Amino acid sequence: MIHTPVCDLLRIRHPIVLGGMAGSTSVPLVAAVSNAGGLGTLGIARTPAEQIPKDIGAIRETTKGPFGVNFLLFVAREPAIDAALNARPPVFSAAWARADQDLRALFGRAHEAGSQVMYMAGTVPEALRAKAAGADVIVAQGTEGGGHVGWMASMAVLPMIVDAVGSTPVMAAGGIADGRGLAAALALGAQGALLGTRFLATKESPLHPNFKQAVLDSDGHDTVLTEIPDIARANVWPGAMARSRRNAFIERWAGREWELRARQPEAAAALQRALETGDADNASLLIGQDAGLIHDIPPAGELVERIVAEAEALLKDRLPKLVRVG
Repeated sequence: MIHTPVCDLLRIRHPIVLGGMAGSTSVPLVAAVSNAGGLGTLGIARTPAEQIPKDIGAIRETTKGPFGVNFLLFVAREPAIDAALNARPPVFSAAWARADQDLRALFGRAHEAGSQVMYMAGTVPEALRAKAAGADVIVAQGTEGGGHVGWMASMAVLPMIVDAVGSTPVMAAGGIADGRGLAAALALGAQGALLGTRFLATKESPLHPNFKQAVLDSDGHDTVLTEIPDIARANVWPGAMARSRRNAFIERWAGREWELRARQPEAAAALQRALETGDADNASLLIGQDAGLIHDIPPAGELVERIVAEAEALLKDRLPKLVRVG
């Protein structure tokens, strides 16, 4: 079994975390990951405040394991944060704060509610900002990941953040889909891994079956960093680009972002129709480069066990053979 200090901190058996992807996580998926010994995380960035305690209650009914809730701080509303903290989740996870937001006060409130605080950062300065504010765990996110990311790859940014934050434990995110990625993250100084795209293609994932198949069909090379999904939704993120599959929706507007801004309501309505009907060619599919490593749709709990077993085999069997003594 792979056991790191963050396992004790978060009270999990395996150092695997489900990314808190708003709109792409669900109570069944969170519970499945937590029941398998990882940390399931529910993305609630845009969940109405009155729904949040119901969702947290449903998670508690389906798992006895720790779990987290995740906020995108630049769009977070106080009633929603209050509702989440009043429900006292074991982990309060957050990312993408505006420069003027008071992280110290927010993290202090989370600690008063009995929650551990996890914060995702894609740069050393942002990681140091979170550490100074009292974050218990830093997630170092590389640009290979799906959804909203920064510009630096995991191979470089992960050890840089590990060195910078010192004793604060770091989880790796971005481009990790199997045990090889977990083993590599551990070698670079992380204490575990947070996975997003890989969990989209699981039995419990709330994605439409067509979107799950699109993950399997992707070779990873067909993803692109773009602002098109955010322009279409009139929701520009602070300092982030969206890694999306380059499908008909992206092709339609690439190089015509100026026109997309003028036709934003029409584009937003088209995106919603594609989401509801499972039209993978015309939807916004935020997936990472690691989609090229994904070839099946297993139960999420089975996936957790598989990733850990693969990493353990690498660390115990293959890698030690590469080291000669004497």
